[in-house]
Amino acid sequence: MPKPFTLIVCTYMRPKPLLNLLESVNQQTLYPNEILIVDGSTNNETETIIKKNAFKNLNYFKVEEQGRGLTKQRNFGIKKVSPDSEIICFLDDDTVLEKSYFENLIGTYEQKQEALAVGGYISNEVNWEKADGNQSNPNKFYFDGWMREEPSRFKLRRKFGLQPDTLPGFLPSFGHGRSIGFFPPSGKIYEVEQIMGGVSSYKKEVFQKFHFSTYFEGYGLYEDADFSLRVAKIGKLYLNTAAQLGHYHNESGRPNKFKYGKMVVRNGWYVWRVKYPLPNLKARLKWNATVGLLTFVRLINTFTTRKRKAALTEGLGRIVGWCSILIDKPKM
Repeated sequence: MPKPFTLIVCTYMRPKPLLNLLESVNQQTLYPNEILIVDGSTNNETETIIKKNAFKNLNYFKVEEQGRGLTKQRNFGIKKVSPDSEIICFLDDDTVLEKSYFENLIGTYEQKQEALAVGGYISNEVNWEKADGNQSNPNKFYFDGWMREEPSRFKLRRKFGLQPDTLPGFLPSFGHGRSIGFFPPSGKIYEVEQIMGGVSSYKKEVFQKFHFSTYFEGYGLYEDADFSLRVAKIGKLYLNTAAQLGHYHNESGRPNKFKYGKMVVRNGWYVWRVKYPLPNLKARLKWNATVGLLTFVRLINTFTTRKRKAALTEGLGRIVGWCSILIDKPKM
């Protein structure tokens, strides 16, 4: 028998994407024993759309201003989970599930009984192909018999000796690693130490020791990396590439590009220090060199992309965030 599980969806001003997600949940081969919607919206549109569309086992909660923000809403939802649930799943409100998502995700806990957490796999963001014979094309990234385009930032980092020195899903000594988007859609289960919060699940017992850090206010960029890295210090985490879904990025509820740029640097520093609280001089130099290189690339995008204003404001935000670390480091 599959373990009983709860789905928590934290949402903010996205009633239509949320409805699309819930309709895909309704089509699952394994349905959640409990669905908790934690809504931080400043209007009643999400509540209205939930009331107009009945979904089995669903409970809706509206939080006020002091309770808004991804990490706060997740911590709120965890407190509302049924005592009978053994696994807590989280999904972003702009995802759409393939029919066997939960069957494959929850089934991983039977195959990997030591698992404290299992992540799902976003299938619509990267074009993967079976690898060619020689696997030597510098414009490709190769992994486990598959290949994808190597992003320009990683090609540039290689030229400066700043490429990651760990597998995807593991944080290098100087931060700036490859996300789980660098795992192919092989259908296999891979061990990792980072999973994406919007497609994640954890054994409920994890939340007796950990909670989502309120350092990550509002949009909560990298809160998932922070949480999963802390959990990985006490147990095993896995990614199941057969538990697939689509992520359809919705711009509503996202911060402006200047704030986003600041968060990329400051929150990135915070997560790096969660894993490596006392990095050596070489790691410190490489972290800063990578920040500088990626900031330069983002500013150059002002002249090479159509979204010039977004590139410029994000680049300036990165500069401000980088400088602010010298004056006011994030409090761990």
